[in-house]
Amino acid sequence: MPGARKLNWERAYSVIEPCITAEGVHVHPFASAFPVDVRFLLFDRHSDIRLNRHEYFEVLYACSGEAVYQVQDAEFRLKQGDLFVIGSTLMHRMTRYPSGRLKAAVLYFLPDLIRGNDPTGDDIEYLMPFLVQDAGFPHIVKAATGIPAQVFDLARRAAAELPATTVRARLTVKTYLKMTLVLLVNHYAGYRGSEGVFLKRQRDLERLKPVFALIDSNYCGLIAVEDAAGCVHMSKSSFMRFFKQVTGQPFIVYLNHFRVAKAQTLLAATDLAIAEVSHDVGFCDQSYFGLIFRKLTGETPREYKQRMAGTGAEAE
Repeated sequence: MPGARKLNWERAYSVIEPCITAEGVHVHPFASAFPVDVRFLLFDRHSDIRLNRHEYFEVLYACSGEAVYQVQDAEFRLKQGDLFVIGSTLMHRMTRYPSGRLKAAVLYFLPDLIRGNDPTGDDIEYLMPFLVQDAGFPHIVKAATGIPAQVFDLARRAAAELPATTVRARLTVKTYLKMTLVLLVNHYAGYRGSEGVFLKRQRDLERLKPVFALIDSNYCGLIAVEDAAGCVHMSKSSFMRFFKQVTGQPFIVYLNHFRVAKAQTLLAATDLAIAEVSHDVGFCDQSYFGLIFRKLTGETPREYKQRMAGTGAEAE
């Protein structure tokens, strides 16, 4: 696309995966005084990013390529020129790339940037498309609406002002952000969601915090479903239903994704043998580790380690 070479493309995996906590929360390194950012990311089959959510709100524009998005247990097909809109309570990730890869411009912002200083509460209306995202929410805004192209233009303009170190730059970026939000508010005006959905999901995620803490501190050892259920004072069957409802994955699948992500870090950054890595991330059986690793990443641990040893090339 015209002018694309001027953009600073980064590999999505290296930007996102290392910053996902055991809670499944991606923590973006915002400037504390002005929490808004624009990144230009390259996703491909090697970008095996875990299901995650985040405290910020996100708008992603598909510059080129296609991807299949998983949101909880639903899937959405994102095509070139489309827009993907996601709030802070739903677990999501890209799972497949029909065209091989996807280049995307991503706008991130913390909602308090919009609603923080409004004494009337009117600014909450800018955020409604992010607050009413229930199971039926249409996360994709199609290219044919004309809105995605407008949002991409605004995102590029905002990126040119970042980091916003002056009052003028911050005012400019915030104006572009509000223009983006108005486009989305108008597009979703007919959607009859409820802000109560957002509040309930926040409560559900809060309830699972002891489970995420257990995973973070004990992933290298044995964690039984009964142990996790006990953290939140639920029966095993109730916990399994609740965990999948909230995170979009069964507990064991979520735990294996977390362990494999830790293994990927060790394989890429250390000289540990694969057997040692397997043990260090909680797999007692190296063969089972290899099976799960390949299922989740599409590569064996050895193939991944060799590829990471020979990579490091910048995204095109």
